[in-house]
Amino acid sequence: MNPATPHLRRLRYGVLGSALLALLVTSTAHAARPTPPSLHVQAQSWVEVEPDKATLSARLWENTPAVSTLEDTDSGELSDARERLENRASELIKAMEDIGIEQRAINAGSLNVYPEHVAGPRNDDGEQETLMRTRLERPFSIELTDIGQLGEVFDAMISAGVNTLDGVQFDLQDRDAATDEALTKALEKARHKADLMASTLGVRLGQVQRIEEAQAPIFQPRMMAMRAESDAMGSGSASDYRPGTIRIDAEVNVEWAIRGQDAQGRPGRVAEAQE
Repeated sequence: MNPATPHLRRLRYGVLGSALLALLVTSTAHAARPTPPSLHVQAQSWVEVEPDKATLSARLWENTPAVSTLEDTDSGELSDARERLENRASELIKAMEDIGIEQRAINAGSLNVYPEHVAGPRNDDGEQETLMRTRLERPFSIELTDIGQLGEVFDAMISAGVNTLDGVQFDLQDRDAATDEALTKALEKARHKADLMASTLGVRLGQVQRIEEAQAPIFQPRMMAMRAESDAMGSGSASDYRPGTIRIDAEVNVEWAIRGQDAQGRPGRVAEAQE
């Protein structure tokens, strides 16, 4: 055995032990280092905005005569139903244009064709026969940037003989401005809460450490049901309908570093607020 081997082995182990000890001391020093104190605030806010846009939805339809099976439907009757529907659709569009609705604001949907079951007469045994017919239907929507026209459009649709009114969706022409306002108010509320807490605790706010949207601004167009069959609508007016307001919510999390006499040596977050 080489006489130098035990000496080299002891030297190697000594160097390795010193390195491990230094690593342990460094890790312990990092673990013992206190986390800078901070203040975390969660804030919610919202805005309520009056809608300045409305979309009114309606439908027109025509039916073929009811028969025992659809195969019994005469092709001429189907053509006649379609012609009647197209004529009524043209009259509705003209009625909208006559009251000043621009053509681009009128959306005439595609023709829908589907079978329907209807109750037929009773036979000698008292059983009711089920008949079939074909419904041809076209949806319409009118987009208004002047909600004041809603009543006039409603009345014109009734006069044009729409079969059903499905409802009104109230919306905003500029959603971004409203969502920005909600987010700004949430941030302002977070700052106000942080200032209040720091003042109460005798510390001063430092730099912002973190900002995040806990909840992106939520925007939900407001729906108003107006479903009514043409036979029951009579001479009512939409002037009695009120759009109300649309609420937009926003939520943020903001974290500040804090400094001051009361914050010295105080590890971690000294305060946390949530609303």
